Amino acid sequence: MHLSKALKEKYTKEQLSARDAQRLAEFIAWGPVVFQASRSMLKLGILDMLRDSDQGMTIDEVAERAGISPYAATVLLEASLSIGTVLVDPDTDRFSLAKAGWFLITDKATRANMDFNHDVNYIGWHRLQDALLEGRPAGLEHFGSWPTIYEGLSQLPADVQRSWFGFDHFYSDGSFDQALEIVFGRHPRTLLDVGGNTGRWASRCVAYDPDVQVTILDLPQQIEMMRKATDGMPGADRIHGHGINLLDPDAAFPAGSWDAIWMSQFLDCFSEPEIVSILRRAARVMGPDSRLYIMETLWDRQRFEPATLCLTMTSLYFTALANGNSRMYHSEVMERLVRKAGMEVETIHDGLGQGHSIMVCRLPEMEN
Repeated sequence: MHLSKALKEKYTKEQLSARDAQRLAEFIAWGPVVFQASRSMLKLGILDMLRDSDQGMTIDEVAERAGISPYAATVLLEASLSIGTVLVDPDTDRFSLAKAGWFLITDKATRANMDFNHDVNYIGWHRLQDALLEGRPAGLEHFGSWPTIYEGLSQLPADVQRSWFGFDHFYSDGSFDQALEIVFGRHPRTLLDVGGNTGRWASRCVAYDPDVQVTILDLPQQIEMMRKATDGMPGADRIHGHGINLLDPDAAFPAGSWDAIWMSQFLDCFSEPEIVSILRRAARVMGPDSRLYIMETLWDRQRFEPATLCLTMTSLYFTALANGNSRMYHSEVMERLVRKAGMEVETIHDGLGQGHSIMVCRLPEMEN
């Protein structure tokens, strides 16, 4: 397995002393309450209060400002000391914000991840082992009886939808400006947006280029959500929908030689055999000048290790709740699947937005 230099140093030799390793083990054992206590510190506004206080705050001051009892403030603040999100002055017993607490407040990725895990995943994580053993998203049963989360997405409770889309859009939207330059550098007139969801990428495309025609390929219920989301937007008349069950290997892509085929944060929703099936069907509607753009957060191509942590944990969301068989992929695996589908990777663009890469794929050149 190819790893960057930074990841090799992190993952191939022991980094912790025995004492630090023991603390990490206990941190894992108490992980659920570490999460909930930290979320309560955020939702009650206590971390914000500490950040905005020049002199720090006592337990009684926190209790009064947060509208909770001194007991509640005490247990939260003492737990947060052990977690590492707050500090205390031993002479004045005044609490202040630690660096980790500052990141919980200000880091948008952390906030999106926290909402996603609380609203979408938290109860479902209890069924992770069942999902691993059974090869199905056992944790999804908390919400409904759909085979994957995608069929049920439009029927999830509003707060769950909000956090799911907030997570999904946060990671994709920050990459769109750079992605548009890459895709439209070849001036495509027709673009097939596979797994286009609510049409955020499609709407950016028609705003970016007044001549492009975009067709979104997704489940019928997602196409309906897309039509509602894009209704009345400038260029919406150039956004078309095509309902399809992409898990059906006999479900062909719309005929035609598409200039560009776009798959953003999409293939990670499928197993390796399913990816090959999807890519083979894409290849059938490509011509010599067509390009397939795969935008993914490939876990081995991240600049910073915390991003790799987020991605490998996200794989377990796919296991427990999304579909039971997909994951965030290593770039070498994705390249192998592209070749197996009869295409080749022309180039890879790294460092887009929150750690996305774009694989630009094409049909192999025919030998004379």
